[in-house]
Amino acid sequence: MMLGNLGGVHLLIILGIVILLFGATKLPALAKGLGQSINIFKKEMGDDEKKAKGTDAGVQNTVADPAAPVAQPVVNPGPSVQPNTDHRN
Repeated sequence: MMLGNLGGVHLLIILGIVILLFGATKLPALAKGLGQSINIFKKEMGDDEKKAKGTDAGVQNTVADPAAPVAQPVVNPGPSVQPNTDHRN
């Protein structure tokens, strides 16, 4: 990953560009919104993990018994064709 190569000077340059783009007055609101987004993301990830742990306990073994008889599929032979016995042409 390239972030390991960023030094202090590089980070100051990036910070300066961000200040130029967004302005110093909008940076606190931007940081607050970012922090709230991260907190919401962490909360949702925790909720998903709790749901996953809760559903794992209720999962039953769905592997079929190899000795159990297997249901054969029903084959539809199609429409039944009756021979024409009416010889009146």
